[in-house]
Amino acid sequence: MRGVTKKLSGRTRISLGALCGLLAGYAALAVAELVSAAVRPEAGPVTAVGGAAIDRTPVTLKDWAIRHFGTHDKLVLQIGILAVLAVLALLLGVLALRHRRAGAGGVLAFGVVGALAATARPDSHSAMDALPSVLGAVAGAVLLYWLVGRLPGVRPSTRRVAGGGGWDRRAFMLAATAAAAASTAAGLLGRVLNSTSERADASRAKVVLPRPASPAAPVPKAAYLQLPGLSPLFTPNSDFYRVDTALVVPKVDATTWRLKIHGQGVTAPRTVTFDDLVQGRAGELIERDITLACVSNEVGGPYVGNARWIGVRLADLLKECGVRPPSRGGPADQLVARSVDGVTIGSPVEAVLDGRDAMLAIGMNGRPLPFAHGFPVRMVVPGLYGYVSACKWIEDIELTTFAAYDAYWVQRSWSQQAPVKTQSRIDTPRTPARLKRGTVMVAGVAWAQHRGIERVEVRIDDGPWRRADLAAEDSVDTWRLWSYPWQATPGSHTLTVRATDGTGATQTEERTPTVPNGATGRHSVEVTVA
Repeated sequence: MRGVTKKLSGRTRISLGALCGLLAGYAALAVAELVSAAVRPEAGPVTAVGGAAIDRTPVTLKDWAIRHFGTHDKLVLQIGILAVLAVLALLLGVLALRHRRAGAGGVLAFGVVGALAATARPDSHSAMDALPSVLGAVAGAVLLYWLVGRLPGVRPSTRRVAGGGGWDRRAFMLAATAAAAASTAAGLLGRVLNSTSERADASRAKVVLPRPASPAAPVPKAAYLQLPGLSPLFTPNSDFYRVDTALVVPKVDATTWRLKIHGQGVTAPRTVTFDDLVQGRAGELIERDITLACVSNEVGGPYVGNARWIGVRLADLLKECGVRPPSRGGPADQLVARSVDGVTIGSPVEAVLDGRDAMLAIGMNGRPLPFAHGFPVRMVVPGLYGYVSACKWIEDIELTTFAAYDAYWVQRSWSQQAPVKTQSRIDTPRTPARLKRGTVMVAGVAWAQHRGIERVEVRIDDGPWRRADLAAEDSVDTWRLWSYPWQATPGSHTLTVRATDGTGATQTEERTPTVPNGATGRHSVEVTVA
């Protein structure tokens, strides 16, 4: 009979067992993906385990991942999780050849791990989050038990063809192919359902940003500087850096979004809707140009960007709720913002109420916030690193004290207070550029939000500091572009930049790491002139 194999070698048998394990793992993840579409995307096992890994990763390793993988760090983590799961699935398949129940039980055990990770996440509010991992594991365990049982020599149900005593290879391959096809269909359907948040997409598509009551001041033409390789004054939304803990970007329906304001010193608690912000019922809309910087940004790093934001001034809203700064007798010195993904960010109440343009932003560069940058609403506070100010997908504001509560990043070794440090960067030329002798335009950006940039200087090798040409200032809350015409001479050279902020403080030469409150030092590039 065609398709019947009399005997299998040990190596072939192990390979088929491993294949069964891999198919079982694939089915488990596919079914979990489909079930997560009915629960919520964040409850999927890869996302849940990945989130748990992020929460428990040592801060030095997390910082290393951001430096080396940038905005792809989450993708690398997900690929790593899938690779580990694939190896474990292969091993469980081989185990099941001798101990079929133990192999199936191993698949169930990983489902338990995924369920615990999903329900332990800060954004989990229901035991339903365990369902994707549990049901996926059950599907994978059943499939492994069934597939391995169709291999020869596996007790108690060895599959033999009628009248032969051989193994029906064709029947096994058809069963394996059918399992793979069904898993693929389930996974693809789940992926489509999870990626199509129709209500959230529709709510964002309907947003029409109104004219702000307080528009941004006109940008001086001299603030723009166009040179090859130099960052633009305004960073396009698509190029704006993204550093957060969300493996799956939350898609929030603006029509159902609510922001609760409560806590110590809040004499008039309030719940704000998106329409309250858009229509000015929560305070007048302002438009401001503000540069944001991530505390994980190394000296000369890319995690800084400038945008035009539109939103409601946060100080006005808090004052309507009865909040007073500590300097005026307010009992709370910390504003804890909570994101829909469970992350908390603690900001100094004094900084939010000291007159700077802290806001609940709804727009970015003339468009509604992108989902990746916090739609429908995020916080923006000039002069503070993002981890203590820029809460995306915000849904709760609680007034408390620094002594009473440590926010997410503070629990992971970062400082409670983190004003942005004066920094500058050389955008062009870049290490290890090879240049021609003659005039070379050295250019870059410098920032010291809420203090402004007063001066930028460039040094060639160990020579004297030379003053660079500064583009006009847009505002003290935005970076400034600068350039320096260098008469390049043959040889290898080191170009270094430093900035002086509006208070007269010059950027320090001392090198410190990003932990616990931002890197210090001066950016240098190495070039060769022919």
